[in-house]
Amino acid sequence: MPLMNLDGTDRLGFLIHDAARLMRKRFEALGSRHGLSSAQWRLLVRVVKSEGVTQARLAELLEVEPISVSRLLDRMEEGGWIERRQDLNDRRVRLIFPTDKSRQAFEAIKGVAGEVFEQALTGLSTAERQTLIRGLMTLVDNLSDGEVPCQQQAMKKGAA
Repeated sequence: MPLMNLDGTDRLGFLIHDAARLMRKRFEALGSRHGLSSAQWRLLVRVVKSEGVTQARLAELLEVEPISVSRLLDRMEEGGWIERRQDLNDRRVRLIFPTDKSRQAFEAIKGVAGEVFEQALTGLSTAERQTLIRGLMTLVDNLSDGEVPCQQQAMKKGAA
């Protein structure tokens, strides 16, 4: 017979899933006023942060099929959000660059993200917020199988 888990860790997966879902839902509600879907925002953020990224790498980062990224990029290019360029070393490879329009929107979306994060963290002290972030970083480290996610690399660099 399994022991009862009194420390709440038996709910960890549900809590993380629900928190991510609710933050995404709030972000979509606030971010939609800028005229992009959540998938387009995710792609835009990746492109701005990793100028010259390949389509294949974008698919990996976004955890979607390459054909889905290609279609999304088609729409983003038509809207003037991104620019595709041939790799000078391999003509089969397309590199993705943000446009000025994307860079401006990225600044706006940082404000939306800050709004969502502040709403999510309301009621937590500065120390509790730092503990939460450190705990989540440890959780990601423990489960990443040697792969360090881009966000975590950036956070570690900022902490150094």
